[in-house]
Amino acid sequence: MRTLYMNLLKRLRRSSPGTSLEVVHLAMRLAEHAHYGQTRASGEPYVMHSLNVALILANLGLDPVTCAAGILHDVLEDTEVKSEELRAKFGEDVARVVEGVTKINKLSFQDDHVTMESKQAQNISKMLVATAKDLRVIMIKLADRLHNMRTLEHLTPAQRERISRETLDIYAPMAHRLGISSWKWELEDHAFHHLEPEKYKEVARMVAMKRREREAFLIETVAQIERGLKESEVRAQVIGRPKHLYSIYEKMQHQGKDFEQVLDVLGIRIITHSDSECYNALGVIHSLWTPIPGRLKDYIAMPKLNMYQAIHTTVMRENGLPMEVQIRSEKMDLVAREGIAAHWRYKEGTKTAEDKLENQLAWLRKMNDWLKDAGSQDGMMDTMRQEFKLSFIYVFTPKGQVKELPQGATPLDFAYMVHSHVGQHCIGARVNNRMVSLRYNLQTGDMVEILTSKNQEPHRDWLDVVVTGRARTRIRQRLREIGELAPIEEPKPVEVKPRAHPPGRVPVKHAEVREVDEATRQKLIRIEGIKGMSVQFAKCCNPMPGHRVVGYVTKSPGLSVHREDCISFQRTAKDTRRILTAAWEGEGSFTAKVRVITRHRPNLLADVTNVLRPLNIDITSASFEKTAPDRYHFDFSFVTPDHHTIEGVVNAVRNVPGVFGASQLDVKERQGAHMKDAG
Repeated sequence: MRTLYMNLLKRLRRSSPGTSLEVVHLAMRLAEHAHYGQTRASGEPYVMHSLNVALILANLGLDPVTCAAGILHDVLEDTEVKSEELRAKFGEDVARVVEGVTKINKLSFQDDHVTMESKQAQNISKMLVATAKDLRVIMIKLADRLHNMRTLEHLTPAQRERISRETLDIYAPMAHRLGISSWKWELEDHAFHHLEPEKYKEVARMVAMKRREREAFLIETVAQIERGLKESEVRAQVIGRPKHLYSIYEKMQHQGKDFEQVLDVLGIRIITHSDSECYNALGVIHSLWTPIPGRLKDYIAMPKLNMYQAIHTTVMRENGLPMEVQIRSEKMDLVAREGIAAHWRYKEGTKTAEDKLENQLAWLRKMNDWLKDAGSQDGMMDTMRQEFKLSFIYVFTPKGQVKELPQGATPLDFAYMVHSHVGQHCIGARVNNRMVSLRYNLQTGDMVEILTSKNQEPHRDWLDVVVTGRARTRIRQRLREIGELAPIEEPKPVEVKPRAHPPGRVPVKHAEVREVDEATRQKLIRIEGIKGMSVQFAKCCNPMPGHRVVGYVTKSPGLSVHREDCISFQRTAKDTRRILTAAWEGEGSFTAKVRVITRHRPNLLADVTNVLRPLNIDITSASFEKTAPDRYHFDFSFVTPDHHTIEGVVNAVRNVPGVFGASQLDVKERQGAHMKDAG
């Protein structure tokens, strides 16, 4: 124990020179006395765990006060020490942090039948609430979980599995969101070890077998890059980026790659002295090897929400295998390894640093909001898992502000992120000045503007459109208010606040939002695929963008547009010859079929799919058939809002290596037949 304590003090003196360590000495004396006689499952004194948690925090460069709170993190829960004693001996700062950690662990359940899922959900919810008040709470909790994972072998198999699954689902992704990559990797590897012990051993064995070959290739690559950087007078350090075992396994599982393919994607990291030299280093890499199109990501110009900054590029090596290179400055590298801890350490009360911390924790407060609104733990754990694990895209508002959304997010998710009332009244969106459907998957770089109508209300099928927990919670909440969903049986008591605005109206004018008026509706409607026709919108059903619509030729005023489910229209529209297909711009009205003529080669279909991904099309069917020696037909159908998209698809696939030609086979009005049958 003494050796461990001396290591802690040594690390603190190095990271906080000149700072008094009296608070740490005092915390150690209290913890030893309070935990006296207590042991862990391993049989070692319990205070060893407290010391290890503090050392993990110190190794991240955190200050003596935080480390003292780490030593004391269990005294309120597991000993006779009271909050008043902590305040008297250590002051408000330490006492508040220890109380925050204790509130997470100390759960009280009135119902004996509460499921483990509900207990986990409430535990995570408390952690988010406590962290919103003091960031150090989550850092101590993560350090606590990390040391527990290091010593998990002393627990029962059932306990190991439960804790490892929770670590993989919640704690490792949370470390990632805080930017603490070293903790994330270790948490994942420990969880992988206990959840899939045989697969863990297999991946570890294969890594060991290839180590010598990989190291030789790495030495040669590093030397080649160092020569190029020196010639260009770029001051930088070049290192190989080691892959941890879980990331290798994940690539093998989710990308369908074998071990050889994963290891051959060699990772190189270049750490420059200054920010500007990052771009000079990028030029050196691209002069040495050919960059792979579409694989350059500039997180310096557009940092991730967890403050991560770097340039990522993938180049093709002489051996025909891709290699990823990450380029960042020394300061960026520190943030990449230590995440929010690096900013916490140096914030010193400055406004700029405080703003950075506020921005980084914005995601946490958003999650807090929908947890408060959820009203029930039912299904909350699944939503949390999805929310924590999602990767992210970055889109722009019409005024150029950057917004972060999960991968797969739709304009409806964006609308609810702006404001819940914007989401409730959303009827459509313009992305890059083009109308798109609410199901459109947003891409990084998209510019998004939301269209709203005061007459719009959420539909049940919106729950299948959104991916964010916040949007899903608000939709369910509103559906219950308007009677579309059954109320929660045991609602959580909430403080009812008087509305500051009339029901159904958006209270604030947002730059990202535009109310739809009559002129806008006229511009958006399309009759038989033709825009600009003069129509009257039926007052009986008041059709809006987002509704399925149909046109009907009348004697006066000539052409009216109804909602497809309009009861009045269904009663009066007897002559099917007067029914016309109608749709809103951006809605998927056409089903197009394209034929691609190819030769046989590995990964051809994957390459075709990759070039189609940015076009955001919905493929509904596909077939692959051999028609002649080394000739194949790949036919696929997809839903599209306009003929321009079809041309884009054909042109995109023609440029894929191994494709001899591509052409459009046919286009069908997807809604037309259905509408005329309904009439």
